[in-house]
Amino acid sequence: QVQLAESGGGLVQPGGSLRLSCEASGTTFSIYGMGWYRQIPDKARELVAKIIHHGGGAEYADAVKDRFSISIDDASKTVYLQMSSLKEEDTAIYYCHAQAFADGPLEYWGQGTQVTVAS
Repeated sequence: QVQLAESGGGLVQPGGSLRLSCEASGTTFSIYGMGWYRQIPDKARELVAKIIHHGGGAEYADAVKDRFSISIDDASKTVYLQMSSLKEEDTAIYYCHAQAFADGPLEYWGQGTQVTVAS
């Protein structure tokens, strides 16, 4: 079993920056990929960015390319999302996600952290 704990959300003005963190605990050895998703009312949950461990590369949604950056600490299984040049439309609940394998594919979700971009 894996537990994910997000932190770093909050209120920021347009053009500002925030860094989200997600720390994994439990059977973290089974994790091979982590990422961030976001969701707002009346919209489906959407991928923001994801990364595969050990050189798998990173992938970003078109809306956040060149503004957001995902990184991973392999030892602690902590994934970060550095967000800059934030826009009002970035306002959402951001969820950490982990992909794992233990006698079959598994996935885990964090509780979410609120990011609000407003003047």
